[in-house]
Amino acid sequence: MMAMRQAVIMALLVSGWSVAAEAQTVHDDILPASIIFATSTGYWEDDGNSLPVERAPTTTQSVSAQNVSGGAAKPEQRHGYYKLFAVRQADKTSRVFLQQIAQIDDGPAILSTVELQEISDLKPYITDIRPENSSGFIKEPGLFATVYLKTDPAAEPDGWTVLIDEFGDITVEKATN
Repeated sequence: MMAMRQAVIMALLVSGWSVAAEAQTVHDDILPASIIFATSTGYWEDDGNSLPVERAPTTTQSVSAQNVSGGAAKPEQRHGYYKLFAVRQADKTSRVFLQQIAQIDDGPAILSTVELQEISDLKPYITDIRPENSSGFIKEPGLFATVYLKTDPAAEPDGWTVLIDEFGDITVEKATN
C-alpha cells in the first residue's frame, strides 16, 4: 500500500514538472529577454486621418481608408497609448524605441515603431524608464517619460526626457533640474 502511494505521488510530481516546463516554454516568447525596460503611458486620439508617429514626415497623404469606388471612407475615431522600451544589444548598450499603440476591438495593435536616435546614438547603458506618473490616468494627450542612462558604466545615470505633445511632435532631450 505504501509503495503504491509513493508511486502515485512520484507520478504526480513528474507530471506536474512536465506541465510546468510546458507552461514556461509557452510564455518564453511573450517578451524577448533583450527588452530590459518598458513603460506604457500617455494617450493619443485622432479622427482616423492622422499619420502614425514618426520622426520626420515622409508623406503628406492621409492614412484614412479608401473605399472600392475611390471615394474616401468615413474616418473612424481612433485612440490608444504609447509604449517606450529599451532593447539590450550584445555589447550591453541599448537602443530605445517608441511605439504608438491603437486600442481596437480585437485588442492593442501597433501602429508605428520608431527608434529614438538621440538616445540610441549615445550607445547608452539604460538603467530605468519611468512614466510621468503611475496613476494610470493622464489628463492631456501626449506622453512624458524619463529614460535614465549612462554613457560610461562607472558613471551616475543621467535623465533624458521623451515628450510627445498634443500634436504628436516628439522631443527628446537631456533632462534639466
